Amino acid sequence: MKRKLNILLAVLVLAGLTATAQIQRGSKKETPPKTEQTQKKQTLPKTNQGQAKKQGTNQQAKGNSSSKKGNTSSTPKVERFTANGVTFEMVYVEGGTFTMGATKEQSQDAYDYETPAHQVTLSDYYIGKYEVTQQLWQAVMGTNPSCFDGNSRRPVDNVSWKDCQEFIGKLNQLTGRNFRLPTEAEWEYAARGGNQSCHYKYSGGNRSSNVAWIEDNSGRTTHPVGQKSPNELGLYDMSGNVYEWCQDWWGDYSSESQTNPTGPESGSLRVLRGGCWYDTAWNCRVSYRGPEHEWEGNYSRGLRLAL
Repeated sequence: MKRKLNILLAVLVLAGLTATAQIQRGSKKETPPKTEQTQKKQTLPKTNQGQAKKQGTNQQAKGNSSSKKGNTSSTPKVERFTANGVTFEMVYVEGGTFTMGATKEQSQDAYDYETPAHQVTLSDYYIGKYEVTQQLWQAVMGTNPSCFDGNSRRPVDNVSWKDCQEFIGKLNQLTGRNFRLPTEAEWEYAARGGNQSCHYKYSGGNRSSNVAWIEDNSGRTTHPVGQKSPNELGLYDMSGNVYEWCQDWWGDYSSESQTNPTGPESGSLRVLRGGCWYDTAWNCRVSYRGPEHEWEGNYSRGLRLAL
């Protein structure tokens, strides 16, 4: 009898141990340990993931936009042309609206004929990166009229407005293009830096010595183009070195807003811009303008092309 009781007790103990093990195994299956992937997913809610993705996309788009803007403003678009083996460069000028004439930065230096300051709107165009050099003139015309020779990279000088028209006519025959002199408004807009203008007094800065060959630093002679600092558009020597002829007849300014103005319909004088190697800084300001007979050429006068 005692032996039966011991066997029964052993069976009951063994049954209890088996039940406990099954309960423990069931508990483990219902609450598995978190893996690293599961923990990471739970620490970043779905809504935050969406916000983070959106934020990253916005930042990337903003970065691309800034980069594009920076490239547009810092790298001018330049076209190269060749005439009888001589290459010259033209810079793209994006059109826009600007105030032409005696603006604030010109202070009290402006002459009466630089007034009234007025609004001008221009379409896109190209303008010469440099003044026309003696090398290019020689290649087109077969002669060099310049008083200051000895270096073909100097700007051509001693040319009249009529001489410039003859040169441009032959250049167009050689290239199949339609080069011309800039209008007075196009010249000033480009000299001021176009739509990238920093509103300098001279073309490219407020210190004439940095951007222009004038009386104080020229040694009473012209200098090879491109040795001074350029302006905001990458144009050189728009202040100083040689005066530059414009297409327009000379005339008084109007206070009315204008679009692509070409100056008076007729007159007796043409427009010169930019000052030259023998001038004071006063006459090399971006708003300075001077009148001259179209047949008059001397050692201070040259040109810059437009297209």
